[in-house]
Amino acid sequence: MSTDRLQAAFKDRLESQGLRLTEDQCELFDTYYRLLVVWNEKMNLTRITERTAVYWKHFYDSLSLAFFVDLTEDVRLLDVGSGAGFPAVPLKIAFPHLRVTAVDSQKKRLTFLSELKRALRLRDFQFVHARAEELGRDGVHREQYDIATARAVARLNVLCEYCLPFVRLGGQFLAMKTDRYSEEVRDAAAAMDQLGGRYAEAHTFALPHQFGRRSIVRIVKEKRTPEQFPRRAGIPAKQPIQ
Repeated sequence: MSTDRLQAAFKDRLESQGLRLTEDQCELFDTYYRLLVVWNEKMNLTRITERTAVYWKHFYDSLSLAFFVDLTEDVRLLDVGSGAGFPAVPLKIAFPHLRVTAVDSQKKRLTFLSELKRALRLRDFQFVHARAEELGRDGVHREQYDIATARAVARLNVLCEYCLPFVRLGGQFLAMKTDRYSEEVRDAAAAMDQLGGRYAEAHTFALPHQFGRRSIVRIVKEKRTPEQFPRRAGIPAKQPIQ
């Protein structure tokens, strides 16, 4: 598929979901793709580099949060384990008013995000080099976000400890998962309860062109996260809350 046809199909499919992109925003996605391919030769950012697959499996998938959650208002969003910028950067392109923080423990990835920020002229977009377990204890970030999200980072019982400490009361944690999320929700019940969250719902949908099925698991923050969480770096993954 030619670049023009792909961009038109991408734009039309998003519009069918209620998300309209301008021509300038479409150009930003093209710039993003080209930078991703160039930088991927220097460092391992993604296994997916073919243009069509990147648009549907990375860009469209990242934007799917907006199909189920209202991002048109003033929202402060945190992306844990942002990696090559998914979903933080596509969401920021589509919703320029969002106040976005991307967190990653690998500094080289943040070098790429820094270049993206410059090339795409992103404002109100910051990135932090830190482990989520450590940053979650920092008062500058703890319980300060309307939305925390994570994509392809860990199982849900671990993600809850990474993400819920960042979410304000009344805010939400949106976990981006495959359609096989049910077992993870069951396994994460204790973690949600102890960290102040409650499972609300999940939305499952198909990516275009048979690129797979995805789910958005929504957990609302009803109570403050106890001071003992998150635990020391590495502990949540080794010893998930049970």
